[in-house]
Amino acid sequence: MPTPTDVLWLLCSLALALLVLCLAGFAYLAFVVPRRNPLRNLPGPPSRRLFDHSHMNLTIDPVRSPRAHEYFVKHYGRQVHIRGPLPWDDRLLTLDPVSIAHVLKNTSTYEKPWQARSLIESLIGCGMLAAEGQVHKRQRRVATPAFSIQNLRNLEPLVFNKGVTLKEKWVQLLKEAGNPANGLRFDVCDWVSRATFDVIGSAGFDYQFNAIENGDNELFRAYKDMFEVAVSQQSNGLKAAFIVYVPYHDVLFPDEASRTVKRCRAVIERVAGQLIQEKKRKLSDAEKSGSVFQGKDLLTLLLKSNVAADLPSSQRISDEDILNNINTFMFAGTDTTSLSITWTLLLLAMYPDIQTKLREECRSIMPSTALQSLTEEEVQSLYSQVADLPYLDKIVKESLRLIPPLHSSIRVATKDDVLPTSSPIKRTMPDGTIIEEEVVVTVPKGSFVHVPVEAFNMDKEVWGEDAWSFVPDRWDNLPETVKSQPGIYANLMTFSAGPRACIGMRFSIIEMKSFLFILLANFVFSQTDEKIGKANVVLTRPYIMGKHREGSQCPLKVRPYNPDQDS
Repeated sequence: MPTPTDVLWLLCSLALALLVLCLAGFAYLAFVVPRRNPLRNLPGPPSRRLFDHSHMNLTIDPVRSPRAHEYFVKHYGRQVHIRGPLPWDDRLLTLDPVSIAHVLKNTSTYEKPWQARSLIESLIGCGMLAAEGQVHKRQRRVATPAFSIQNLRNLEPLVFNKGVTLKEKWVQLLKEAGNPANGLRFDVCDWVSRATFDVIGSAGFDYQFNAIENGDNELFRAYKDMFEVAVSQQSNGLKAAFIVYVPYHDVLFPDEASRTVKRCRAVIERVAGQLIQEKKRKLSDAEKSGSVFQGKDLLTLLLKSNVAADLPSSQRISDEDILNNINTFMFAGTDTTSLSITWTLLLLAMYPDIQTKLREECRSIMPSTALQSLTEEEVQSLYSQVADLPYLDKIVKESLRLIPPLHSSIRVATKDDVLPTSSPIKRTMPDGTIIEEEVVVTVPKGSFVHVPVEAFNMDKEVWGEDAWSFVPDRWDNLPETVKSQPGIYANLMTFSAGPRACIGMRFSIIEMKSFLFILLANFVFSQTDEKIGKANVVLTRPYIMGKHREGSQCPLKVRPYNPDQDS
């Protein structure tokens, strides 16, 4: 019979053997596997550490990324090898429009990696942003009819009315403050976020959240807290990497952020679940009475589409899928659009001459009747004119080009693939000269491919030397090179491209143009003394420099438009 000493010796031997095995496995992954990766044949920035996050900082930080991308194109070409945080994490950053179009078109070969899907699912569930394969196809097929041109036209008055409500709220606050000559400081990021949240409540679910009037709305606060407290205000890079790479981290190591997400998701799922059941009840009651429920909101249209006679039962989605896509609509219909409007207002405050020109155009079609008293038909007629305003259209395009809400994305190869290319790579020789070389770009299974949205939108070789500047008039005479850029909207990558391109693109443009028309026609915007920076936290968000922990903010001075003073 073995003695306790023998048992202890055996356990120590097993532990040592396991340690040696782990170290051998790590050494194999860190030093052997990378040498066989064909991506290492591509040029790229040097990596001098075993665990290196510097390439990620260069490519993901919106403050540094424009210069990094410009340097890459100049010195390495448009196929760049970069490193992830781990020693075997070799990645491809492609700035080639032909290559990126191939990646975004072939969704079965290039999926969102599980790390990205896990992060999205932890916040808004497995809706269209996180789903892959047949699940995504089913969800998209059911949702697509809700975003038809005719259905979106029916939503124009709902969107417009929320813009008017925001305008009236600002007028009230300015009057209460005595209409100060220099304007009143408004955090437009917060106010526009409230307004777009009300839009998705009304247009998305026929539900009045009244976030403009009451910023303490339960659902609005849950959503705001989830992104501001649990995501936006987490500045620890090591912790962020741990969250992404360690599944179930929130269960194993719960902290304040994970508890906040859990609490907020419970509120969102409870309220959204009630919305679904209430809407299904109304549809059922209408069917029993022999009538048709005439709801125009996206949820009604989605539920109707899901039970359509021409949709096979195998293609229908569950209540859980519907709930997850409600959360997705909330995210896509509030955060992305509100940030686009916020960044546009900041740009207009920075360029007062452009702001004045836009205001003159908007006021040229302003009806004599008060906006809040227009009928639905009159609003639709007015929005048709708004949509066709040429300078407003150029400003919307230029803002979405210069500061896309989604800075970048990422895909993972599900199998070995060879990318088509349109340009050679570049190598720097020992004497400093740069030569061009044609190569085959092989992407091994499991490799990450970065989709640098901002880089395509700001490429100086495509858009011109002023690509980093806000120049709305560039849209009058675009370079020929722009035509080769992928993207479903104006050759921009802002709304992506391919089968997974943004389904709500037209709805977002309706929101942007409606809000900018109403706000610019009635107010004048100027900068405060506070410097605004931007950070890539899920989306590109504005922050007051030095006050990142306070969350997204974009304070501007706002005063009423005065024809005598501002003409």
